[in-house]
Amino acid sequence: MIRLAARGDLSAVLDIYNDAILHTTAIYDYKPHTLADREAWYDQKLAAGLPLYVFEENGVVIGYATYGPFRNFPAYKYTVEHSVYVHKEHRGRKIGTQLLQKLIETLNERGYATLIGGIDADNEGSCLMHEKIGFRKVGEITKAGYKFGRWLTLRFYQYDLAGPVAPTED
Repeated sequence: MIRLAARGDLSAVLDIYNDAILHTTAIYDYKPHTLADREAWYDQKLAAGLPLYVFEENGVVIGYATYGPFRNFPAYKYTVEHSVYVHKEHRGRKIGTQLLQKLIETLNERGYATLIGGIDADNEGSCLMHEKIGFRKVGEITKAGYKFGRWLTLRFYQYDLAGPVAPTED
C-alpha cells in the first residue's frame, strides 16, 4: 500500500536512508543521519506542501518517495527532482516503480512540467527502472562525487510531465 507518511514512519525511513548512505552510492553522503535530522526534513516537507509517500507492506514501511525543487531560482518552478528509496531486502520487486508512478501522478495533478532523477551511474537497476517508466537520459557528470575511494558519475534522467495549463513568470 502506498500512503502519505506519518511522523511514526520516520524511523523506518531513516533506516532505509542510512543504509543507502553507508552501503551504496545512491546518496552522495558519508555519515548516517539522525532521527532528529529526518524529523526536521519531514517538517520542512510538510511546511512546503511536499508529500512524502511510503510503501507499506504488512504494517512495515519498506520504501519511500518524495520530491523537491530542482534548483532555487523562480524560472525552475515547474521542474522538480525526486527521491525514491527501497529497503535493501525488498529491491527488485517493482516497489520503486510503484512509488515513482505515484509521484508522477501527483506531479501531473499539481501542474509540473519536468521531473528529474539524479542517479549514480553504477546503480544500473535504478537507471533501468527509470528508462522503463519513460525517463530519458539527458546527461551525466563525471567526477561528480567521491565515495568508497573512487570517483562517481552522476546521470540525469528526465521525465516530461503534463505541465501547467497556463505557465506564468510570477
